[in-house]
Amino acid sequence: MPIPVILDTDIGLDVDDVWALAYLLQCPELEIKLITTCTGDTTYRAALVAKMLEAAGRTDIPVGVGLAGEASLKTHREWLGDYQLTDYPGLVHADGISAIAETILASEDTVTLIAIGPLTNVAAVLDHTPSIVENAKFVGMHGSLRIGYVGIAKAMREFNVAQDAAACQKVFAASWPKTITPLDTCGTAALKGDEYKQVAASKKPVTQAVLQNHHNWFRAALDWPVMADLVKSMNPEEQSSILYDCVAVYLAFSEEGMGMEDLYVLVTDDGKTLIDQQGELVRCATHWLDDKAFYQNLSARLT
Repeated sequence: MPIPVILDTDIGLDVDDVWALAYLLQCPELEIKLITTCTGDTTYRAALVAKMLEAAGRTDIPVGVGLAGEASLKTHREWLGDYQLTDYPGLVHADGISAIAETILASEDTVTLIAIGPLTNVAAVLDHTPSIVENAKFVGMHGSLRIGYVGIAKAMREFNVAQDAAACQKVFAASWPKTITPLDTCGTAALKGDEYKQVAASKKPVTQAVLQNHHNWFRAALDWPVMADLVKSMNPEEQSSILYDCVAVYLAFSEEGMGMEDLYVLVTDDGKTLIDQQGELVRCATHWLDDKAFYQNLSARLT
């Protein structure tokens, strides 16, 4: 039986969320019950989700609008065009927080909540309905334990945690099973070589939507100061960007090829994630044993 999942995403800034959504849609091991959007302009983000779902022919999946936050770059505006959330023929929940809680409580099986953005929504759901922990587990793309961005051998403040450290503290403190891919494993994940070529040649509508966003994003991200140098070092004709969030989707159904450790993780007020006995017990993908399993799975699903 497929695993029921909810995806909470900050799609619309880094393109890895688009890749992760398309990947999730092609994973038969996972049954998508709901997709919610977090931080910034959550209506814009929800419209992106909705248009992707239309491209995939999956308008049966409900979309929930999460808590809004400070504005950020809208690097997918070109692909979104004049599409509005009101154009989506499927179910839209204006209150994404209640929708998450209701979906989890109504499920006969344990729901895996996959979070690939700051944890503002997830923390709000825990405040709203604490009992969700009895029927849910958490999988997230969060933190940096020993390795930082671009494989640097030094832990760093990771974006999703640093954007709302208090929310991450609350989510990690909750009494549900917790699994994360920190930068130690997801921070260098990218499709290259034959795997990328296979995806680039795919005629699947949802993969075509990914590729359009991929190329548009490489141009738009040049206006994002923290990403400009990294983007300039990549050739979008030969590889993907860093696919942080795809690793979280993979972890929702498989740990093959991943080195896992059960560690006590302390989230500091300024957004660091430290291995510390005072922290919360979290299952962490800290290193790759064989990343081929992941890359082959990802490229096969998208082609």
